[in-house]
Amino acid sequence: MTEITPVITALITLISGILTAFVVPYIKTKVSTEKLEQAITIVETAVLAAEQIYNAAGMGEKKKEYVKKFLEERGFTYDEKEIDVMIESAVFKMKEELL
Repeated sequence: MTEITPVITALITLISGILTAFVVPYIKTKVSTEKLEQAITIVETAVLAAEQIYNAAGMGEKKKEYVKKFLEERGFTYDEKEIDVMIESAVFKMKEELL
């Protein structure tokens, strides 16, 4: 009778290698993408709220600080540049929708 233990061991090693190389990074990317999309939605909501609260001209810095504080209170820990880009993107999108 032929011993199949080495074949099974090789298959298990191959499958775990495939999982490590392809499936795990894909899942991590998917989770990161979903988290980023959630953050963008929250930034857009905060930008709209800031526009409503600070509706006088020349209050851009107050609006930006409001959005940053809003995000900080909810535990979003992106670096300053990422937050600025998300805010600017949300402002652009808001203005585009108004036109």
